[in-house]
Amino acid sequence: MVNPVLLIAVPLGLAFAIPLFAFFWRPAAKYIPPAALVFNLVVSILLLAQVLENPLIVSIGGWQPPFCIILVAGPLGVLFSAIIALVGLLVSVYALDYIKEGPAEKYNMLFLLLLTGATGVVLTGDIFNLFVFFEILCISSYALVAYLRDKAGIESAIKYLIQGAVGSSLLLIGIGLLYGLFGTLNMADIAQNIKSVSPVSVFVPMVLIIAGLGVEAAIFPLNAWLPDAHSSAPSSISAILSGIAIEVGLYAVARVIFTIFGASSILLFLSLLGILTLLIGEMCAFSQNNIKRMLAYSSIGQIGLILFALAIATSYGVTGGLFQMISHTLSKALLFLAAGYMIYQAGSMEMSALEGLGKKMPLTCLAFTIGAFSLVGLPPFIGFPSKFLIVQSALAAKETFFSVLIGLALLGTVIEGAYFFRVVQVLYFKGEETNTPRKDAPVTALIPMFIFVVLSIVVGIYPKLVTDVLNSAASELINRLDYIRNILG
Repeated sequence: MVNPVLLIAVPLGLAFAIPLFAFFWRPAAKYIPPAALVFNLVVSILLLAQVLENPLIVSIGGWQPPFCIILVAGPLGVLFSAIIALVGLLVSVYALDYIKEGPAEKYNMLFLLLLTGATGVVLTGDIFNLFVFFEILCISSYALVAYLRDKAGIESAIKYLIQGAVGSSLLLIGIGLLYGLFGTLNMADIAQNIKSVSPVSVFVPMVLIIAGLGVEAAIFPLNAWLPDAHSSAPSSISAILSGIAIEVGLYAVARVIFTIFGASSILLFLSLLGILTLLIGEMCAFSQNNIKRMLAYSSIGQIGLILFALAIATSYGVTGGLFQMISHTLSKALLFLAAGYMIYQAGSMEMSALEGLGKKMPLTCLAFTIGAFSLVGLPPFIGFPSKFLIVQSALAAKETFFSVLIGLALLGTVIEGAYFFRVVQVLYFKGEETNTPRKDAPVTALIPMFIFVVLSIVVGIYPKLVTDVLNSAASELINRLDYIRNILG
């Protein structure tokens, strides 16, 4: 058995060892993150086959639950750790040539710490350690947004820091109130005893925790930081923030709602909030002329769709929401990576500067187009089966309320299609023919983009490759009694 602790310990240790390696050989700094993430990806894949049979509960320090810190390596956590490692690996390869400014040691340390924090969030079974790992993720994100040290980046990072600090404070206060009520920080132990106190007494900590996590998850109206932060950061970091960080925030929201509180009474409210987040995000994206701000607002819309799917709270609905998380992660990472070199070639983020770029950068623009089509939900890409499953689950839900809301969600998809097709039109059908030589992205950038394209197509054609794992992950999230039993016996 491979110990799941290694998924956190190895990248964390290597992050702090980067300056030491760089002292002896300067280029080593940029090769350590890919090596660490290859390790995490292999370990996650090895663990995944095992945890589909029985989840692994790792007790830290020799104590037994609920008196110890625990890691819960179930289908959901290990699946997300594999996704984090895969996307992080591809983005780190992309950054080998893309990140040229500033000290490489600082960038790569922060990059690894961000992914370590994300991995810790999805594996921990202790709510205070969820806060600790969440803070590692957030603090690394703040610094990386300002990595280029330009005015826009620093201003965006400060906004992100202020709003993130408020969210973290709300989260910590909520955790403190829960500890005061139950005298434990173990999620399963809190869940087991949640009905022993009045619903009113847990309502305040629940709201505080969801609001605190909702800032990083970019749920409306807590998402004001996102457009500036994602558009100002280096594109490799934008890909991680959009593809990993906000997804992990939403994972934490879902884990708290389903596992700890079993809060079925607020699901209708969350579904409404999801649709509102979706429509606001898509309409704001439609009005943008800056391509990175457009992609940032698009992420808000996608988070809204995922929240709506999770709020359906059926097996199909949660599976569809998790599937859409994977679809968004792969597609949005691909879009930001392609946009990074498109912007570099055009010298501007404005849409008008991208005219005719499809003829000058055919491979990069093709990758962007496939990512856009996947995110919209066109077959045969991964976005089609994930969105189809969400529509199917909404129509099959007992509440007719969801059938009405899915119509609004489809309206959001139409808006999404409109602005992405506009970008494709700008790339291929506008601009005069010139004799400017073609200069596509370098091989270190094209390889990760190619892998994202292949994954989007293969999973889109054969969704069965992931649906079995997603069904097990959804079952773990919904069946809180099994979660409690596996940890506490």
